[in-house]
Amino acid sequence: YEKSLLIEELGKVKKIISKIPDRNLTLSEIINLLGNDGLLIFASILSIIFLIPVSIPGISTVFGGIIFFIGISNFLNKSLWLPSSIKNKSFPSEKLRTALNKGLKWFYFLEKISKPHRFRLITCNKIASKINGFLILFGSILLMIPLGLMPFSNTLPALIILFLSIGIIQKDGIIILLGYFSVLGAFIYFGLFFSTIILAFKKIVESITM
Repeated sequence: YEKSLLIEELGKVKKIISKIPDRNLTLSEIINLLGNDGLLIFASILSIIFLIPVSIPGISTVFGGIIFFIGISNFLNKSLWLPSSIKNKSFPSEKLRTALNKGLKWFYFLEKISKPHRFRLITCNKIASKINGFLILFGSILLMIPLGLMPFSNTLPALIILFLSIGIIQKDGIIILLGYFSVLGAFIYFGLFFSTIILAFKKIVESITM
């Protein structure tokens, strides 16, 4: 994708959002509206929803699952397939429209600061492409883990998906590097969190058995 083509695709998504009916929509209907083209754009828009103050019940696991299957289709260069349990999930259209519109504003901003064909070593390399695709899968798995009480449990995975998706679309190695830093941040943050939980659990067990 060149920059102008990306803007064109985003314009199409914006028109589709305006056509969302005033009723609950199933994920299957949403995908039919968006189509299979530009799946990474769809994944990046879904990831931005986790970075804005709009609450849609149950989106973490479901949207993480969507991004996971988008990542698989991108990794294997296949058409998008979703299990019926995800496709039949319904969402309130008003909240969905609000979230997507707010997400688009952030996306347009990020699109402006990205430039195609920077640091081509990690954009035109087959091995790097596979690594990038795998890291999008990694981010989606983190999103699907139910850690609602953990601060930033959705933010860091969403940043991974957002930066890598935009970087791949724009062929912008600098934006992809931001995705790598987000992966590193997620490893450190989740590692510290779970190690703290494990240590606390061990101390509780020790205090009981003493």
